[in-house]
Amino acid sequence: MAGWRAAGLAAALSCALAGPVGAQDVTLRSHDGSVEIDGDLLGFDGEFYRVGTAYGELTVDSSGVTCEGPGCPDLEDFVARLVASGAPAIGRVLMPALLEAFAIREGYLLERHDDGGVLGFTLHPARDPATVLGDFRFRLTNSEEGFADLVANEADMAMTLREARPDERALAREAGLGDLAAPGRMRVLALDALIPVVAPANPLQGISLRDLADILTGRIVNWTDLGGADAPIDLHLWAADTGVGQAGLDQVLAAGTADLRARIVWHRDGRSLAAAVADNPFALGLTTRSEQGATWELSLTGACGFALRAHRRTVKTEDYPLTAPLFLYLPERRLPKLGRDFLAYLRDPSAQLVIRRAGFVDQSPEEIEINAQGDRFANAIAQAGAEIGLGELQRMVGRLAPLKRLTTTFRFETGSARLDAQSRSNVAQLAAALELGLYDNRRLVFVGFSDGQGPAEANRRIALRRAEAVRDAVTRAAETARLDRINLSVDTFGEAMPMACDDTPWGRQVNRRVEGWVR
Repeated sequence: MAGWRAAGLAAALSCALAGPVGAQDVTLRSHDGSVEIDGDLLGFDGEFYRVGTAYGELTVDSSGVTCEGPGCPDLEDFVARLVASGAPAIGRVLMPALLEAFAIREGYLLERHDDGGVLGFTLHPARDPATVLGDFRFRLTNSEEGFADLVANEADMAMTLREARPDERALAREAGLGDLAAPGRMRVLALDALIPVVAPANPLQGISLRDLADILTGRIVNWTDLGGADAPIDLHLWAADTGVGQAGLDQVLAAGTADLRARIVWHRDGRSLAAAVADNPFALGLTTRSEQGATWELSLTGACGFALRAHRRTVKTEDYPLTAPLFLYLPERRLPKLGRDFLAYLRDPSAQLVIRRAGFVDQSPEEIEINAQGDRFANAIAQAGAEIGLGELQRMVGRLAPLKRLTTTFRFETGSARLDAQSRSNVAQLAAALELGLYDNRRLVFVGFSDGQGPAEANRRIALRRAEAVRDAVTRAAETARLDRINLSVDTFGEAMPMACDDTPWGRQVNRRVEGWVR
């Protein structure tokens, strides 16, 4: 499978280096005739030409030149054309819903036309339905093909259910697309979560991530090992070439354990997986929260007594460890203005309501009262040890009781000081809110927490540095915010409020976090 992936990406790269199919010769000449550019027209966004020349790709303002040649676009009747390729879960459900809401808000008429694996939408002015303003096409492939189409310059956006992998990022750089991990190149469109599921008739209520990994690798094959009946476990997974399948294996088998078990039922979509698991009391599946169907979600448990489920708020806060963001990857080049307007709309509060109605978790920050966090504080008391005494717990309660916790939380990649994808999106979202003045005349505290590995005092220092790093990242991103109107501060309580058990890597990862609190 890895060979097929590499071959597909290599083919995409060769196409990108050769230039997109259909590129035509043009000559751009300045109005005074002093500058002349010959090359292949790679694109036109209504304002700027993109031309492939012997010196590389150039972007030229159309207002300063005339265009000659068979590839020149019609400036009077320009139609913004955008192609997004990738995961059907995004292209079939979420993007059409968002585009429809965008059209309604802007006063456009939207016409839908299906063509096999491509969903097409044309936008028309309400007062002139015969005029076409934009043409959006969503290719329903998979995350891997979405990246390949973006690299090959056959798509303007990649819709993916996982982050770009190192080989995909390398090929994008070779194709002249820059770093896909750079700021502005990736958007978290919405949130989802990976959940273990069983049939409603199955009495099991929870499972540890360690046991789940052992089932995937074949170390556990019978329900008796989980306290159930003497029957083999029928394992159902998303196909390994889908974004959900790849994200699931990446997260559950994060330690790079042994190969997968031999007997697995693979599914191309969540609907078929949910139906198969719901009808089989001896089946266990790994699917997404948005496509749970009639199955029963198992909570993720730990030896110390914690149990976590994928509720809306635990997904937003990443307190639930198996989050699965939905991504949009963008090129370095400018998109047509209509496309840029659509992307700007995706961050609008009204778009977040559309995302929630479509069955996904939105990114709108929620404020959680202290009295709705009783379980967290009870766990803090239960897990307190010799280094975290009553005095530290009282200090924490005294500081946090007047505040409300934001669902906007920040976590770091394993073994790294770099924020994970969802947290990087949270930085952008919170910075935008600061620029809009939504936290003017309010108090905003970044509170650092740690795992329990090592001395408590050292953990407090580490957690404080993380809180300061997140505060600095948010304030740097909020370039136009009036920070003098906001009471910004940091605090830390180290290992005083664990969210999961410290005896596993994923538990420690959940516990290492920076929370936002407001008043």
